[in-house]
Amino acid sequence: MRFHKCLAGVAALTVTLTGLAGLGGPASAAPPAAKAAVVTKAPLTVAKKVKYVFPVKASKVSVPKTHSGYPATDIFAACGKKFRATTSGVVLEVSRKDKYVKGKPDGPNNGGKFVSILGDDGVRYYGSHLSTVQAGIKKGVRVKAGQTLGRVGKTGNASNVCHVHYGISPPCKKTGDWKVRRGVVWPAKYLTSWRKGGQKSPAAAVKAWKKKHNCKA
Repeated sequence: MRFHKCLAGVAALTVTLTGLAGLGGPASAAPPAAKAAVVTKAPLTVAKKVKYVFPVKASKVSVPKTHSGYPATDIFAACGKKFRATTSGVVLEVSRKDKYVKGKPDGPNNGGKFVSILGDDGVRYYGSHLSTVQAGIKKGVRVKAGQTLGRVGKTGNASNVCHVHYGISPPCKKTGDWKVRRGVVWPAKYLTSWRKGGQKSPAAAVKAWKKKHNCKA
């Protein structure tokens, strides 16, 4: 009899617990609060400051303010003097061989041996008629302002006169667009500034030319 009473008691307890489970039991914990969204601020874009140097290292240099046919200049100095990177940047084109043929129509070989770089200011700088191109200077190589790129010479259609043909332009096609590469913005006032240690930049003038002419020279 006592055994039956115990079983009845266990059954009653089981029923009671089952009922409590149906009612949800103890109060459930509140859902965790949503995490606040993390806002990441975009880094400030700071214009890269570039340094300019006069591209030919020589004590005796002549720089005419004009040039025949298009905006460029000829920097006259003794053959063998250093031709340097106007500013820091990356080499775009190099010609170590003088492919100019006298009597042929104007074309990309007029400059003989040459180097062009894309400056960190977004401007392309071109120097031609070089006697030699410095060892290690090739497409894609990074250069510093004032680094030697080659030596003053008289290759190409230089008329046997030692000088560097110097042109300033936007990169446009970067390679092969020789009519733009040879120069589209007058360099004289910038060269005058750099020769005196100034830092006058042609970037705005080059950008304006590109916008107006759409890289057609």
